[in-house]
Amino acid sequence: MRPATAAALLGLAGLVPTTAVLLSHRLAVVTVRGVSMAPAYLDGDRVLVRRTTRLTRGQVLVVERPALRTRWPSGPLPATAGARTVGRRQWLIKRVAALPGDPVPAAMLSTSFLELPGPPRVPDGSLVLLGDNPHHSVDSRHFGFYPAERVLGTVVRQLRQATGPAGG
Repeated sequence: MRPATAAALLGLAGLVPTTAVLLSHRLAVVTVRGVSMAPAYLDGDRVLVRRTTRLTRGQVLVVERPALRTRWPSGPLPATAGARTVGRRQWLIKRVAALPGDPVPAAMLSTSFLELPGPPRVPDGSLVLLGDNPHHSVDSRHFGFYPAERVLGTVVRQLRQATGPAGG
């Protein structure tokens, strides 16, 4: 994908990096920015994230946002990274649609960037991540397979739900 196209998609998707506050090396509080996960998570919602690598289909993850011009400006986040290191990265919130070895979901196949013989499967070390609000989500349909090593963690629970405008 060309950088200008990716930038336009990110702008249209309303994706603003999430804000992460590390509570420990195992937990973080993340503020959702954008509407890519609506209605499950809205702009301004705060979620508790457990830093783990045990993933299942349907889980909601906080993952590192790919850079526009260079896919990854730095190496994967170490498991022992502190709050400052976590806070310097940009994060997205997405749902796991497929794990390594799973068939590639039809939503991703329709993007036609995959030209694999036979029924395509998710490669080892990769994930398919999709937003719940597909018309406003930049996800695996745009970036392709997502490296599992770029996962911050899984959403454990919502801490505070965003509120709408007063009087509405």
